[in-house]
Amino acid sequence: MNATTARRSVETARTLLFVPGSRPDRFGKAVAAGADEVILDLEDAVSGPDKPAARQWVRGWLHGTGAAAVRINAGPEQADDLAALAGVPGLTAVVVAKAEDPDVLQMVGDRLGVPVLALIESARGVARAREVAAAPAVARLAIGTVDLALDLDAEEAWEPLLSARAELVVASRLAGLPGPVDGVSAGLDDEREVFTATERARALGFTGKLCVHPRQIPPAHRALRPSADRVAWATQVLGATDPGSSAGRVGAEMVDLPVRLRAERILAAHRAALGGADGD
Repeated sequence: MNATTARRSVETARTLLFVPGSRPDRFGKAVAAGADEVILDLEDAVSGPDKPAARQWVRGWLHGTGAAAVRINAGPEQADDLAALAGVPGLTAVVVAKAEDPDVLQMVGDRLGVPVLALIESARGVARAREVAAAPAVARLAIGTVDLALDLDAEEAWEPLLSARAELVVASRLAGLPGPVDGVSAGLDDEREVFTATERARALGFTGKLCVHPRQIPPAHRALRPSADRVAWATQVLGATDPGSSAGRVGAEMVDLPVRLRAERILAAHRAALGGADGD
């Protein structure tokens, strides 16, 4: 995969599925689960004593027929992660945990030659989100809600983290990046929880979801594509108004250029979703 294709893959991924780097038996199964991107995790999913072996398993799989992104550690462990991943042909992107420093992110991207997904998980990361998003190596932002709530001593709930989520959306827009990726949902068997959380994040401007189990992929995909009601509304708007006019009317609703542009965006997202393999 060339650099342009790899960056595009990160930019457009709706679902990104974590799999522990210490479980090589799950790597292939994760790829087959239907997520847009698989992330082999060398950070929180792997205990300290298991990290050296996990690096070798990840490196070996990516040197073979495997292709995936990898989440690397922050701090002292990062150097060993970078050494293990340097020159690995199957590496498609690198997810940098606890991203805070744009210079570090650029160094990681330059060294590994792949796009960076910056995972914002701290107050400092949120405060520097606009600088982080502006780093050329960064293809997208994501929010790590579990660690961020811990750092803020806040509840891991929607309201306490709303301002942080909104800041990532604004930072992404200012940097010309796609909408950020929302954090994980803890419920492995509750599809409604995943759907509701993803739908709420999508309304705020997020365009992707981190997943920790294959069962979370279908509800996340459903939440990220426009609803039938929104598609019907957009179709009606574009069918009943003149593209060259400044304003018009659809039923009781006034339609001007921003409304037309929103309708066009909804239908574009609908067409893109139809072209994807959702598996649901």
